[in-house]
Amino acid sequence: MSPPPLDIGEHDAVLTRYREALWRLTAGYARSRQDREDLYQDVALAVWQALPRFRGDCSERTFVYRIAHNRGISHRARTARRNTRPLADLEETPAVTPSPETASIVRDDITRLHVAVRTLPVAYREVVVLRLEGLSSREIAEIVGISENNVDVRLVRARQKLRDEMGEAGNHE
Repeated sequence: MSPPPLDIGEHDAVLTRYREALWRLTAGYARSRQDREDLYQDVALAVWQALPRFRGDCSERTFVYRIAHNRGISHRARTARRNTRPLADLEETPAVTPSPETASIVRDDITRLHVAVRTLPVAYREVVVLRLEGLSSREIAEIVGISENNVDVRLVRARQKLRDEMGEAGNHE
């Protein structure tokens, strides 16, 4: 028996609520902008297909992020097999201060952080990207399929690797 038809308005509402977050999440799994756009479309389709099966066992946010995470893993595996895509150029981050000098420093730091996150081992990168989206350790554990304690351990180790990677160059005083 097939699930009941999905209300198109419900799908649109879910994608609207999580559009920006899903776009940010795709950066953790895709290297080029084209790959990122393809992955986003794949995630949107997967959400469309999965919504009728959502039973409320977890939050809607966790459900959507779990779909995105699973699609991201599949995407990463496919692109690793192809191994022909160039590294992506990072998108320019908008300035958050009026001072051009401060804005330049902030952009440089954000770019360095993005690059450093991309160098993390996959297990660490997954939890960092989800934490940056504001998910709790419990939610991340549910999405990734590991214990909450393991999430916290990975976050601590990832933060240390990021500190080591970014070094003292991040201090602008």
